[in-house]
Amino acid sequence: MSETIDFDQFLVVDIRVGTVIAADPYPEARKPAIKLTIDFGDEIGVRKSSAQITFHYRTDALVGRQVAAVVNFPPRQIGKFMSEVLTLGFPDADGSVVLFAPDIPVANGARLF
Repeated sequence: MSETIDFDQFLVVDIRVGTVIAADPYPEARKPAIKLTIDFGDEIGVRKSSAQITFHYRTDALVGRQVAAVVNFPPRQIGKFMSEVLTLGFPDADGSVVLFAPDIPVANGARLF
């Protein structure tokens, strides 16, 4: 279990929902990945993410899907690609990523609380 934090510390992490508007293979990545372009609505806009989700997801099936991401981390260089948000998921029994998303559609940019 992780260290206990207070509610104000939790609020610092800005987790938002967005809709994938493009998904492209990223074969140049060190580990198999997909480049996601995600629309987080008017306030945040469109951001990019490199996600190691190739085991469970195909690029064509990701477009139109809502995902959750941390939007207030600094951009991170992943090979030749600049990842602007951290797309969130959980490991399955084998350690492959399963995306974290709402089970009912919500507005792009909605914040987790």
